[in-house]
Amino acid sequence: MKTTNHPSNLSLIVAVSENDVIGKDNDLIWHLKNDLKRFKELTSGHCIIMGRKTFESFPKPLPNRTHIVITRQQNYKTPEGVIVVNSLESAIKKAELDPNPFIIGGGEIYKQALKVVDTIEFTRVHHNFEGDTFFPVINETIWKETNRIFNKKDDLHKFDFSYITYKRR
Repeated sequence: MKTTNHPSNLSLIVAVSENDVIGKDNDLIWHLKNDLKRFKELTSGHCIIMGRKTFESFPKPLPNRTHIVITRQQNYKTPEGVIVVNSLESAIKKAELDPNPFIIGGGEIYKQALKVVDTIEFTRVHHNFEGDTFFPVINETIWKETNRIFNKKDDLHKFDFSYITYKRR
């Protein structure tokens, strides 16, 4: 389903609990230092595409990334340098010069993005949480797991978690 204006690798990055929760009250539920570090390493220097509520959950724009915010609101005000669009398709077009932009949420944007992304960088948090935002179940007839790294809980990480990379079949 690639278009001619599609970047060479469009990725989605997400952290998901065992019961597929990704958030509650527009916020992250867990704090995993190494997962946040991995997010920074993977997305630095790239476009990050997100919905308005995800953008508003940040205290300020993340450094060394081009923010592309999807909203239906007309005249939505953002800090200088933040690109505002009204659809995922427009966001991807704005990121076409980036060889690997990342879609970073939230729930509705993820659902749309699963139809067009090439790679999913998935962190499975091995715990069940209460939440109000969920990630769809990954369909293994469409997605192939290509890498998995298990991380044991420790002093900095309250839960076991795994980094899993999926590529479109």
